[in-house]
Amino acid sequence: MPNFDLIERNRKFREKMWAENPQLFEELKQGQSPEIFLLACCDSRVSPLAITRASLGEIFVHRNIANQVTEEDESFSASLYYALYYLKVKKVVVKGHTMCGGIQAAWEGNQDEELQGWLKHIRKNLPDRAVQPCISLDEVSKKNVIKQVEHLMNHPIYKKYGENTEVEGYLYHMENGELERVYPVK
Repeated sequence: MPNFDLIERNRKFREKMWAENPQLFEELKQGQSPEIFLLACCDSRVSPLAITRASLGEIFVHRNIANQVTEEDESFSASLYYALYYLKVKKVVVKGHTMCGGIQAAWEGNQDEELQGWLKHIRKNLPDRAVQPCISLDEVSKKNVIKQVEHLMNHPIYKKYGENTEVEGYLYHMENGELERVYPVK
């Protein structure tokens, strides 16, 4: 595996940013005003900024395994509150993806002790495997996104502060890079 030099990569990033927009860092110092709060999976292959080609400051992002919305997750709740109350985002997005390891672990019954606390949140949102034994993992991921959107709209913080904030759900297809809107369905 090649040496991943963070300092060198940061140097190249800064050079590129200075060349494209010499005022960027001065602008970023002034604060942030993203229009979107986006909940995504932690998977290193599905970076929200990379797959949408968003610029720094455009999307306020929270990530967790399998993009779960749960009231017990204080970090998510705090991020949602900050996005709605302070940043006044116009849209909240839940973005899942195909080939999700968290969905697969929950669906296939992973028993790693260290993961059980989180997998229990995922499992309770998945379809009943006895009722739908032939459903694909990618379809399970899509259903998970829709379920998380439902949880989001019922989250106490969203209900209190997100009254006029649009909610959308997307599934990123790892196999071809497509972003599919799954909620609301047009």
